[in-house]
Amino acid sequence: MKISYNWLKQFVQIDKTPQELSLILTDVGLEVESVDKVQPVVGGLEGLVIGEVLTCIQHPNADRLRITTVNVGGAENLQIVCGAPNVGAGQKVVVATVGTTVYPLEGEPFKIKESKIRGEVSQGMICAEDEISLGKSHDGIMILDEDTQVGIRAKDHFKMDDDFVFEIGLTPNRADAASHLGVARDLAAFFRSTYQLPDLAGFKIDNENLVIDVNVEDQEACPRYSSLTISGVKVAESPDWLKDKLKVIGIRPINNVVDITNFVLHSLGQPLHAFDADKITGGKVFVKKVAEGTPFTTLDGIERKLNADDLMICSAKEPMCIAGVFGGKTSGVDLETKNIFLESAYFNSVSVRKTSKRHGLKTDASFRYERGTDPEITVTALKYAALLIKELAGGEISSSVSDIYPKPIAAFEFDVSFHNINKLIGIEIPSKEIKEIIIALGIEATAETEEGLSLKVPSYKVDVTRECDITEEVLRIYGYNNIPIPSKVNASLSYTSKPDKENTQNVIADLLTANGYAEIWCNSLTKSTYSKNLDEAVFILNPLSSDLNVMRQGLLMPALESVAYNQNRKNANVKFYEFGKTYHLINEKYVERPRLLLVISGSKESEQWNQNSKLTSFYNLKSAVDAILARLGITSFQTNELQDENFAYGIKYFRGEKALVSFGAVSKADRKVADVNAEVFYADFDWAGLLDIVKKNTIINKEVSKYPQVRRDLSLLIDQNVTFDTLKAIAFKTDKKLIKDVGVFDVYVGDKLPEGKKSYALNFILQDEEQTLTDKQIESTMQKLIANLTGQAGAEIRK
Repeated sequence: MKISYNWLKQFVQIDKTPQELSLILTDVGLEVESVDKVQPVVGGLEGLVIGEVLTCIQHPNADRLRITTVNVGGAENLQIVCGAPNVGAGQKVVVATVGTTVYPLEGEPFKIKESKIRGEVSQGMICAEDEISLGKSHDGIMILDEDTQVGIRAKDHFKMDDDFVFEIGLTPNRADAASHLGVARDLAAFFRSTYQLPDLAGFKIDNENLVIDVNVEDQEACPRYSSLTISGVKVAESPDWLKDKLKVIGIRPINNVVDITNFVLHSLGQPLHAFDADKITGGKVFVKKVAEGTPFTTLDGIERKLNADDLMICSAKEPMCIAGVFGGKTSGVDLETKNIFLESAYFNSVSVRKTSKRHGLKTDASFRYERGTDPEITVTALKYAALLIKELAGGEISSSVSDIYPKPIAAFEFDVSFHNINKLIGIEIPSKEIKEIIIALGIEATAETEEGLSLKVPSYKVDVTRECDITEEVLRIYGYNNIPIPSKVNASLSYTSKPDKENTQNVIADLLTANGYAEIWCNSLTKSTYSKNLDEAVFILNPLSSDLNVMRQGLLMPALESVAYNQNRKNANVKFYEFGKTYHLINEKYVERPRLLLVISGSKESEQWNQNSKLTSFYNLKSAVDAILARLGITSFQTNELQDENFAYGIKYFRGEKALVSFGAVSKADRKVADVNAEVFYADFDWAGLLDIVKKNTIINKEVSKYPQVRRDLSLLIDQNVTFDTLKAIAFKTDKKLIKDVGVFDVYVGDKLPEGKKSYALNFILQDEEQTLTDKQIESTMQKLIANLTGQAGAEIRK
């Protein structure tokens, strides 16, 4: 939300600089994210002064130049050479003195220097309006009124003060501060001063020539509806002061009537809407809901299908406006409008929020209505806007104020305890000061005791409904920075069941980061085209876009988008990991599944002078997968070749029927969808399943054996369909006590072997932890091993 410093000063007296005020606003709960200086014109007329031409004579060396003497209020007059045809003695003019940077409407800025022009000294420049961005004319210099004061700054003469815009990160609960008036109320409370509301003393009804009846059919969605009419207006461009006010906070001026409604909105926080009264068929306005699917074209020219729960402002014939959200194309104010029906209403925040969400419409009005506006300010805003319209667009107020408010919204009334306020804040604040702050915030104390207060909270403070809210209000104004930090903090130990999920995740994250992986966080919202099973897809009811219309069913595709993003920016070597969730609709129930994803692509290592770079491979990923499982203490599992459309090839580790992790090369189809050209490898862990296994694991500590290990190697000729896992399982079944490890150190497949065969060279680590192995024990074990490998796996021992 943007707040103008100069605009703010119309509501509350401020003697602080913009920078000082930004700190105060942040302290009272309106966090200022930035403070930007804004100038009405480029350069802000800095260095320009008002001067008087005392003399003007012909230049001796140029027919089109004049030599002038100009008084700019200094100790000495300036000699300025001027080429404007309309320059003459006695004129009041705008002068750019030496050292001033001039910002023309077109072209680059330039700095004024003392120079010689055709042999004559020139000590400045008399300006045309286009040379200082005040207009488009370049027919001659600007000639000001005779009574213009000499020597004053041009920016003071033209009333072009610099402004400062505060960008406030307004939290959803601070609807009361969504305007310049709202911010001014907080500042008045902080300074213990008062704030100023617009002067409505000049408001009067001119006649009753244009009465439009209003019928509010849905009083729950519209508890209050205020309106009046203005006839004989002239819709035109707004004056500069109004356009400047709006442009400073980023609002595009449209015309005087629409600009006034926007001005009042940002001044008081009350949305208004102006209708062309002559387009209200039947001369009546109805606030109601219409039939499902009714077509309605909004101001942006888009035809929308209305929902049966959308509250509409209608004429006797058709809808004219989506209440509190957006106007209609056919009923708005344009340059032909002569008569206006002006609306100032209080709409139910939930109703507006749902309608805005359904149609994907976010406007300044809906922003405020969704959070809650002040039901008691509708008439004030209406009268203020009507006075401004009469002033800037002419016309007459041609009806009494229609104010339909059958069930006034009651203020929040409750008791607060000084003791409880201090207990929540953590320090002792004097009761008198607490009361002063509460009163300064505009909250009425209807009764007082030694223990506390009975309060009546004004309607604009929609979030202050109970004692803890009052505590927050007091603390905001008292100052968070005034609460001392204690020298010690008391805490109690809490028991966490093992394994600690967060700690376990951090351990694996540290492991991966230490091995060169970078953590990524991808959006849980993604494209429905990425979903492999649309029957289980969790669709968003009101998606922000077609690219974010479903919850992800897997972590792969968003990660591939990250790979593509990096590779398109010449960062081809990527190693990513992500802890995330997938979302599924199974048997009409929503299911979340925690997963861990690894993705690698590009070169294994960056290019070095002493070695060639090598591309990452399946085995680089397998190394990381094995390291994760080992770090979690998961050493026993089965292995199978992977059959999955996401993988070109790969394997999976599993226990029983549960897959622990699937990993391999990403399929070409998935890479094409994500626009990734290079080969990518990824691993998909069932993180919840791994945590369940870790939970059941028992940590066993034992001494390092003092008896040596023995290694024996075997070269086997086996069928190509026999896996290493099969051989490994046979080995451990042969002797669980002595065989500690099995590894493969060579694989050969080629034409020198019989068809359908391959050669594995395996190493076996044997160890007895209680005594030194004898040759007899070793030989006996190896013979049993050979017999089992040949008998159960059809292996042949190669010599």
